[in-house]
Amino acid sequence: MNSTKITAFAHPNIAFIKYWGNRDDYLRLPTNGSISMNLSGLETCTSVSFDSALPTDRLSINGVSIFGPALDRVSQVLNLVRQMVGVSHFAYVESTSNFPTGAGMASSASAFAALALASSRSAGLDLSESELSRLARRGSGSACRSVPGGFVEWNAGEGDLDSFASTFAPASHWDLVDCIAVVSPEHKTTGSTRGNSLAGSSPLQAARVVDAPRRLAICRQAILQRDFFALARVAELDSNMLHAVMMTSTPPLFYWQPSTLLVMLAVREAREKGLPVFYTVDAGPNVHVLTHTEDSSRVENLLRNISGVQDVCVAGAGGPAWVGSQ
Repeated sequence: MNSTKITAFAHPNIAFIKYWGNRDDYLRLPTNGSISMNLSGLETCTSVSFDSALPTDRLSINGVSIFGPALDRVSQVLNLVRQMVGVSHFAYVESTSNFPTGAGMASSASAFAALALASSRSAGLDLSESELSRLARRGSGSACRSVPGGFVEWNAGEGDLDSFASTFAPASHWDLVDCIAVVSPEHKTTGSTRGNSLAGSSPLQAARVVDAPRRLAICRQAILQRDFFALARVAELDSNMLHAVMMTSTPPLFYWQPSTLLVMLAVREAREKGLPVFYTVDAGPNVHVLTHTEDSSRVENLLRNISGVQDVCVAGAGGPAWVGSQ
């Protein structure tokens, strides 16, 4: 018996307080909670159909057939869905994204959020938002934050059942805009899953984790009160702490490129001159530069004139994952 093909969409997200390091790699339980904003206009579209005639799961990303570890990771999520419904049929998964993948722009977050929604619906399940968030987390930790909409907090939880993300302010709460300075669209050589496993080897990780509740409280309050400069201070601090951990891991991870640092310095200089703007950098070379909607054109122009910036993607606060038609 074959299932209905379901197509789901999800936005990537940008974390103001970062996820890096797991208490449990298999369940992807984080060492600390995190806070993020979904990014409208950027999206991954994923279609799933279960077929009794398939000899194995099949995966296509942006029109290219994928095998090996990437397919295995998708199959792990599909296995969880199969266990829930008690079937063994393999699935065909087609996924496309309208932004660079594997480049530190949270493509795995949107991809696994869309996969969780499409695969569960295709299997006949109607999971709650928290259940979908937990399912997405098993494929990619940050994917749990792309299931709910707007401004989202991932509660680290005590175990599998209470480690999920939820909205604490809707997308309409604040007119923030993310101007992403793309300095390299190329796939990074060390993925986030591998990087997360190295976090504990840094002598700085323990201090980052211990201080996380303080940063989370500051970030949450700054968003709820729409206090831009309080958010700017804590987001830049958190980003710098993340990369300090990366650079002091064994082996060390250097995601920044020369243009990454040029953008960060230009953003700080612009803010000192009165422009409301701040940066945050995920596990990659590209720089997320946040500002208000009314200042986004100025910020985009600033970024496009920095040496090494190849493109700028502009996105406001986005909604939750949804089912639609391709």
